[in-house]
Amino acid sequence: MQISAKTDYAVRALLSLASHEPDLVKVEVVVGEQGLPRKFVEAILGELRRAGLVRSQRGADGGYALARPATEITIAAVIRAVDGPLAEVRGLRPHETTYAGVAEHLPDVWVAVRAALRSVLDETTLAQVLSGEFSPQVRTMLSAPDAWSAR
Repeated sequence: MQISAKTDYAVRALLSLASHEPDLVKVEVVVGEQGLPRKFVEAILGELRRAGLVRSQRGADGGYALARPATEITIAAVIRAVDGPLAEVRGLRPHETTYAGVAEHLPDVWVAVRAALRSVLDETTLAQVLSGEFSPQVRTMLSAPDAWSAR
């Protein structure tokens, strides 16, 4: 799975907002805390607002805040808001792919990959990332001997 800069920045911006909950946070604070490009973050925050993950208030006392508690916003929701579906194959959802001959069972693999992504990303919230207290399933995956090794 390739995680785009847009997704990375979106999650980091939301973590910044979550760490200041329930206060409104100015863009300058978010970009300063995370060392992110301001214009890109402003555009991302707009997308997150349209997706219902962020609320904003204009004016001197304005800023951004999470639209829901950090315990209710999953990493998958953030990815879907800024980059679309978790898994696609040539622009199709994994269950929409079909192949003939020797590749006829390949859609099963793509669906399994999507299920694996969902098992982590749909179950991990911003609050868990902030605290480092992940679900038992994620902790098990993190403790696997090869989890931190490149292949």
